[in-house]
Parts: sequence; C-alpha cells; structure tokens
Amino acid sequence: MRKLSRTVVVAAIGWSAAACLSGQNKTPPGPVVDFGTRGIELQPYVVDHRHGEGAVVDLSFLHETPAGRYGFIRVEDGHFVNPKGEPVRFWGVNLTEWTRGSASIPSKEDAPMWAATLARYGINFVRLHFLDLPAPRGMIDATRDDSQHFDAGQLDREDFFIAELLKRGIYVDWNMNVGRHFKEGDLVLSTKIRKGPLLFDRRLVELEKDYARQILTHVNPYTQRRYANEPGVALVEIVNEDAAWVGWTADSPYDQELDGLYHDWLARTLSTEELAKLRAMIGIDGTAEIPRLKGEQVSAAPAEQYYVECRFFRDLEAGFFQEMRMFLKKTLGVKSPVVATADHSHSSSGYMLVADTSLLDVVDGHTYWQHPEDKIYHHAPMVNDPLNSTVAELSRSAVAGKPYTVSEVNNPFPNQFGSEGIPILAAYAGFLDWDAVVWYTFEPKRLADAPAYVGDHFDLSLDPVKMPQLAAGALMYLRGDIARAKITVERSYTRQQVMDSRRAPGLERPYFTPGFPASIPLLHGSRVKSFDGEPTAKVAATEGLLKSDTGQLVWSGYAEKTGVVTIDSPRSQGLIGFVRQNGVAVTNLSAKVRNNFCAIVLNSLDSDSITRASRLLLTTGTRVENTGMHWDATRSRVTEQGHAPTLIEPLTGMIVLRNLTGAVHVLAQPLDGTGHRLGEPIPAQKTDAGWEILVGKPVTTWYEIKVER
Repeated sequence: MRKLSRTVVVAAIGWSAAACLSGQNKTPPGPVVDFGTRGIELQPYVVDHRHGEGAVVDLSFLHETPAGRYGFIRVEDGHFVNPKGEPVRFWGVNLTEWTRGSASIPSKEDAPMWAATLARYGINFVRLHFLDLPAPRGMIDATRDDSQHFDAGQLDREDFFIAELLKRGIYVDWNMNVGRHFKEGDLVLSTKIRKGPLLFDRRLVELEKDYARQILTHVNPYTQRRYANEPGVALVEIVNEDAAWVGWTADSPYDQELDGLYHDWLARTLSTEELAKLRAMIGIDGTAEIPRLKGEQVSAAPAEQYYVECRFFRDLEAGFFQEMRMFLKKTLGVKSPVVATADHSHSSSGYMLVADTSLLDVVDGHTYWQHPEDKIYHHAPMVNDPLNSTVAELSRSAVAGKPYTVSEVNNPFPNQFGSEGIPILAAYAGFLDWDAVVWYTFEPKRLADAPAYVGDHFDLSLDPVKMPQLAAGALMYLRGDIARAKITVERSYTRQQVMDSRRAPGLERPYFTPGFPASIPLLHGSRVKSFDGEPTAKVAATEGLLKSDTGQLVWSGYAEKTGVVTIDSPRSQGLIGFVRQNGVAVTNLSAKVRNNFCAIVLNSLDSDSITRASRLLLTTGTRVENTGMHWDATRSRVTEQGHAPTLIEPLTGMIVLRNLTGAVHVLAQPLDGTGHRLGEPIPAQKTDAGWEILVGKPVTTWYEIKVER
C-alpha cells in the first residue's frame, strides 16, 4: 500500500530561504535566434518502427500482462492501485492521425506491430482520442445523416487493436467526447457548435449517453468482454477540454437556451429579496428578466452579480459531470475510475473548473510549452523559465486526495530546445507523485514506406529524439526512480477566491494564488487542499537555488539564461539544458560536449543502481528538423514543415560515466532508428575522471551501455 508523504499546510507554517522566487514576473523571454552549434551539421537519422522487432532496448518487461491482469484499477489514498493494493502509474500517449498518412485505428495487419512498438518503448497507457470523428478518421459511420451509428469495419479494427494493446500490458482510456460532428439527423439545435452546450442541452446529453452506452456495453469479440467489464480500461473520460463559464456566448440557439436556464435557476434559487437587490444593483425594473453577462461585460460587472452567475455555472457544470458519472457507474455498470474533463486553459484560472472536476474520481490537466497557437510564441528554452514551465503550470491542478493525471502535454515541434520536455517532466512527475503522464501524440502510419519525418507540431512517432526519450522517461517514471517529495505543501481557497480567480490578470499565472510562489512544485509536493476553506497564508519568497527537498532534482542557471536541470537518483540521472556552459555533473554522469543545448539521460536497464548495473541506456537529445524546413524572419515559426528525412544535430564530444563500482570494461553500442545495433560498439577509455565515451559518430540519439566487472 502506498504511503503518503508528510503534508504541510502553508497557513500553518513559516517559510524560510528554501521557498524561493514568487513567480510574479511573467514577462516572456525574447526570441532565441542562435540555431544549432557552429561546426556541427544536421545529419539524417530516421525512426523505423516496422523493423523494430528484436530491438536491443525492449521495456515491455515493465508491464504486467495482460493489462488488468489482477482486476480493475481503483483509487486508494488519492492514487491508483491495482486490486492487490500496489501503486500503479501510467506512462502513455494519445493516439491520433493528424499527419497525412497516419491512422489512429490501424489495420489488422499493422495493429500487432504498433502495439508491440508502444510496449517496447515503455508505454503502458493509450488515450483513445478523436474516435468520435467520421470514418475513416474515427468510428462514426460517415454515410448516414446522423452521428449515432458506428462504421462496422472501423469498430472491428479498433476492437482488434485494443485487444492487441491489452495483451501487451497497455491500458486504455475511453474518451467519450472529443471532436464529434453533429448532423441534421441528430435533431440538435445547431450542428455548428460541438463543445459548451453539451454541459446543459438535454438533447446533446442524451446523445452523449447513447454514445457511451454503445461503446461501453459493446462486447469486444477478441476479448469476449464488454468494455464496461474490461479491467484493461483504466479510465473513462466524459469529455475532452470542455467547461462552462461566466460570459459564454455563441450567438446561436444554445445561447438563448442558456439564458432561459439561467432565468429558471434564478427563480428557483434566489429569494424575492435577493432578486430585487440584484435588479436594483444592475439598474433594471422589478419585472424585467435579469440578463446574463456576456463577453467583456464580465470584467466590469458588480461583484455580487458576477458571483451569482458563478454559482449558476457551478451548479450547471458540476451537475452535468455528476449526472454523467452516475449514468456510467449505475446504469452502464462501469467499474473504471471516471474523469470529468481536463483543466486545459492556462491563459486564465482553471479553479472553477477544477473545483467541479474534483467531485469525480480523478483530476486531469493539460498544457503545452509554447503551443504553436499561442498569441505570443517565442522560440525559447523552458530551462530558462522554470516558473512558467510545464511542471509549474500542470501542478496548479493537482488536488489532495485525488489521483492526478496529465492526459495531454508536449513541447511541440519544431523547437531547437524540444529535447528538454520529456526528461524534465518525467522526473518532476515522479517527484510530485502524479499518477499518469500521457504525451500528445502518437500517430501510427498506414504505409510501410511512409515518409520518415515529423509531420506536425505534436507527432512523436517519428521524432528521433523524443521516441528514445519516451523509453528513458518510462524507466524513470514507472519504476519510481525519482523519490517522492518529502513535504507536500497544500494551499486552500475560499469560494470567493475561486470565483475571483476567473477575473484575475494574466500576471497571476500559473497559480492565481496571491503570495504563493510558483517555485513550490520545484521544491516540494504541491496540492490544492480545498476550494471552499480558509485562504492560504502568504508565503515569503526569496531567491535561491531550485532544489527539490529530496536533493535529486536541481534547476539552476536560469537567471543567466543558461538554464540546466540535473537529475540524480540511483537508477536514473540526467543533464538537461545548457550543459556545456554550466559544467554540471551528477553521481554517475558528466559531459564535455560541443553542443549549445542538449538533454543527456542515463538509466539503469537492470534492477541495480547505475553504479552497479551491467546494462545502461544512454539517450542524447539535441536539435531536430526536417529536410527543407523553412522558418520565418525571426526564426520563431515554421513556414514550411519540410520533408523526409528527419535531421538531427548529433551530440558531439565526451560522455563520462563515473563511479562504476568494479568496472573493468565499458562498451557503448550506438543504436539505429529501429533500435538495433548501429556499427561497432565504442570502447570507453578509463581515465581519472571516469569512463570516457567519444560520441558524435556514428549519428544516433541512443546507446546501449554494457559494463563488465
């Protein structure tokens, strides 16, 4: 059984120099235009999954097989456990098909290969995303005038694929509503709007329940189980990225419907005196209907009027989530934990939404580092901006007593610093004791001769740096290599603070908590204790080193814009960021490299520590581009995605393995894009510094290290 870390409520303690940096200065860094390292040319290096069978690195040993072998995942003490009471974590990917030539539902011929590929890289969880699109993209029958029927062929292929995933210990998350396109035959008020109205329109709720019923009562012919009775279904997710909020308007019949619901709610909820006071406050007579705030009216509205609408939207939103959970659990007999939706918008506070989603089994969060759709997109490294990092932003949503999952995250391509994303979040997710990290996204390719390049901003499947890093992250996160925080700092909000946070300025990102340092999750555990309690006391902030209370994670150099993160645990270690400029080292790893920026991670492939292991995995992340990729004048956005083959800037210089007890011979075997051996092994040279490995040729992003003793 999992033992919870010691918890400290901020209001009850003083604060010392260990708490640093208030995080209130959110001025984004300017564009970085120094691409690459002088003298190191980009060179081809392509990922090939179709020939990966028998690969040197196979992490499928991390998984129990089949998925759900001991029964359903459940929630205990705020985390996932299996029926034996053992902690369970999920390291996963979304499955989508945005790039031309991809298929989220692979053919039966390809399904075993893709399932084996994911297992080999350490993936034990997939989020089934966008299956509610019309075929051939999703499972909806595209020939009909409604969205209520499945394409039989697509459903059969999905059943087969899921069976192949489950065999290999890969759990699934059924995402009930993602991108559904309604048609005239659905008899909805408007076919133009897909999100928002689902939370209150009875016809859309009815259609949502029908979709869930069809999926979850369907018997997979390849497992002979209904999905509601399938222990390999880890989670059921009601809706992707949806919320109701004060000011919502769509200029559609749904807008008028929402007005009517608001008027009915006012009549049921407020007394005659309260209604009269509200009318007088906003200057309307005693018979007129009280208007709902829309658009820019929200920021200027009197506080009392705003609070009334917040209460309305909470009842609306929380009511929908609880109704759907009851339907899934009681009517359909779903045994898996249920997720409402994700805290997904970091341009404003998500606390009104998280307060509602935390009423269900699991709390979920999404974020991206420099999403290409952001209004301000700077091509800059996350290691220089820890207080706005994916770690800091995601940590705002974690709630005490609830499992916390991150079902979408990425450092989108292309970004010359993209190699920092996976190892940093894998380390801090372990430190913060999150329950799942699910990367967005993996796109199976339909054709054996699909072009070997990164086809969109989010696709990991052919990224020659991120794929090996997924394996390194799986070892780090699933094994629990990073020690959990010794102290968890909890913060609490009054109901008024939760409501006010929606109108708070952007400078309050990511916490919208006055006086609460954004650096806390880099130092200690961080959770919300209450959304309806005593307010958190202000925390004194001082500048200093961002060092985890376990001592295993250190974030430094960011003030000088040469940030670096070091990871130092017995079985997983890393140097991420401006390594050359900082000269950093950890227990078993140091580097003397020419590259401006890199991510070097060393994992034990044994149960032993790196100090004593006989096999190690070394991943070397650097810059990735496509051939023919074109940038704009500021080199902050891509104007042409480019084509195959993918190119990497090889990590060039010397890797030093230190403190290898009893080692008499060390060999580094470069691996190709299939995971097989590439050329001859590189013998390490023993020096006073340790075992030195010359890297750069052949071109690769990962190595198997063998240590003879």
